[in-house]
Amino acid sequence: MTANPPPMIDALERRGHRLTGPRRRVARLIGGRSGHFTAAELLEEARAADAAVGRATVFRSLELFAELGVLERLDLPSGEHAYVACEPVHHHHVVCSRCGRTAEVTDLGLQTVVSEAERRTGFEIEKHRLEMYGLCPECQL
Repeated sequence: MTANPPPMIDALERRGHRLTGPRRRVARLIGGRSGHFTAAELLEEARAADAAVGRATVFRSLELFAELGVLERLDLPSGEHAYVACEPVHHHHVVCSRCGRTAEVTDLGLQTVVSEAERRTGFEIEKHRLEMYGLCPECQL
């Protein structure tokens, strides 16, 4: 283990998952990206880099990293699914619908809305997710 392992590798090690070569390569490919990406884009990048990572490994790794909380699946307005690397704390995403740049935002008062929804419905809300789409400052120019 290195002094400061990438967050995905660190998450695997902390939770006792095997750190295989293909998982490490997928983690490094994700770590080198900014903004959201699709599984197909990641697979294409792996092939271009001759990373020797198969399709099944990419999909299983994405699922595992999402389960560990260091990657989040986004439902894009186009209906596609994309992924974005993130911190393993509760947050929401703002996604640029033109360039794919993402930003993480914390509560923004949403916990008040969640509490009110619980009070009005009697549900105990276990989790929620908010994705906001628009144009980032650079794409607005």
